[in-house]
Amino acid sequence: MVRSSARRSALAALAAVTLLVSGCTLPAFAPRVDTQGETAAAGTAPTWRACPEVAEDLVGRTAPTMRYECATIEVPSNWGTGTGATSGPGASMTFEIALLRARSTKQHDRIGSLVINPGGPGGSGVDTAVYLSFGPALGGLPTAITDRFDIVGFDPRGVARSSPVKCILDVHLDETFGYDPDPRSQQAFDRFVALNQRIGQGCGDKYRDRLVLYGTEQAARDMDAVRAAVGDDKLTYLGYSYGTLLGATYAQLYPQRVRALVLDGAVDPRLGLVASSENQAKGFERAFDNFSRWCAANAGRCPIAPDARAAVTGAIDKARVSPIRGDGGRDATPGWIFYAVVSSLYTEEGWQELAEAIDQFEGGDATKVFDLADAYTGRDENGRYSNLFDANLAVNCADEEEKPSREQIRQLQTRWRQAYPLFGPALAVGMLTCAEWPGGRDPYPTGRAEGAPPILVVGTTGDPATPYEQTPALAGMLGVGRVLTWEGEGHTAYPQTSCVTAAVDAYLISLTVPREGLRCPAR
Repeated sequence: MVRSSARRSALAALAAVTLLVSGCTLPAFAPRVDTQGETAAAGTAPTWRACPEVAEDLVGRTAPTMRYECATIEVPSNWGTGTGATSGPGASMTFEIALLRARSTKQHDRIGSLVINPGGPGGSGVDTAVYLSFGPALGGLPTAITDRFDIVGFDPRGVARSSPVKCILDVHLDETFGYDPDPRSQQAFDRFVALNQRIGQGCGDKYRDRLVLYGTEQAARDMDAVRAAVGDDKLTYLGYSYGTLLGATYAQLYPQRVRALVLDGAVDPRLGLVASSENQAKGFERAFDNFSRWCAANAGRCPIAPDARAAVTGAIDKARVSPIRGDGGRDATPGWIFYAVVSSLYTEEGWQELAEAIDQFEGGDATKVFDLADAYTGRDENGRYSNLFDANLAVNCADEEEKPSREQIRQLQTRWRQAYPLFGPALAVGMLTCAEWPGGRDPYPTGRAEGAPPILVVGTTGDPATPYEQTPALAGMLGVGRVLTWEGEGHTAYPQTSCVTAAVDAYLISLTVPREGLRCPAR
């Protein structure tokens, strides 16, 4: 059904800041589609071509009243070096950035373009623009927005259609996601270290010093080329999850070119790798506790009531001893169950699915466990992955200055097991990926957006992936941030309730900033 597919895929595109085992990521459901048209250099107008096939491939049809156009622009691979330079990583090279524009046939009083980033990093803005073009009845943007703006999605450098980085073998991703989220023995821990070393070596051998070029600041500079390409003097932007970091970086680099930024599911840029990992462990534990309370209060809809935590941990323990064999000979090992849990916590609607998946697993059927986990990882029925995780690691590890030692990670694994028993160990060992990553580092700025207009920062109190505490932190760092709070569950808020939608729409259309301290009820 279109509603289920479009909404679930759109939410998938708004997912996590930190991948619990392989660095930082978000789930992706959409296949890669070749939409590149003629390429235009940064600063020149691109050539747009009709591309309804993108929506048809993703959703099965185009959205009513929507026209889709695609283009590609060319940007320097290293904005610091420039295309005319003769030294440094990426000297004299360029990247291609893929764009999709969805424009309503009912558009009137056009304001400009609303540029979209779904987060990740690694999420496809092209895909997300398609999903969000389907209107509020199908989980997309309000008609008040699509009537006034072109919806423009872009795949950031290294992602999907934009000079994609691809260097991780599918077999290594299977091994990563299926691995025990809490490898307790030293032997099991060392094997996981070795797996991350193989992943890092494969990417380092292929891209060498160019890995540093995929960082957030470079992508933020690309975004200014996108702004120029769509013909807007100032940027209007909607960024989810990691997209809030990208938007905040843009605001620091180009404060005078900001019209309006909505940053939903805020990331605190000042948190290092260890602090952000612990912060997310805390967020997921809180979200799981909320799920457990719902389960106990709704036994008719939750077959693992009254103790959901015991049922989930019991399933993981059972899988350590005797994993259930699924279709195609695939074993439901602890990691797959763990990622089924993670996947379901991104929306409150996923809670019942999780309960049913664990109940069926207890009965010997792992089908729903695999369905949930694969929805998060983007694994298709043939065991293939997109380049989501390759791009995710390239961006996150280029951004990250902090590089904890294996010994420190091992200590944190034990410590966080006590504080955050289900998610803490996985968040700790997940730091091994960037710790073993071979590329250089290119940290993004973390300061005020001096000279920018008010920026709307949206946070959800029950958000597992970008815990709410990061919302006021990001707003305060920018100095011009205004906080909008949704007292709901799941990852990101707009456009899920009338209160949130009205506030964001008024800001995007009329630049009306919500009153200080506005809090929107759950539903």
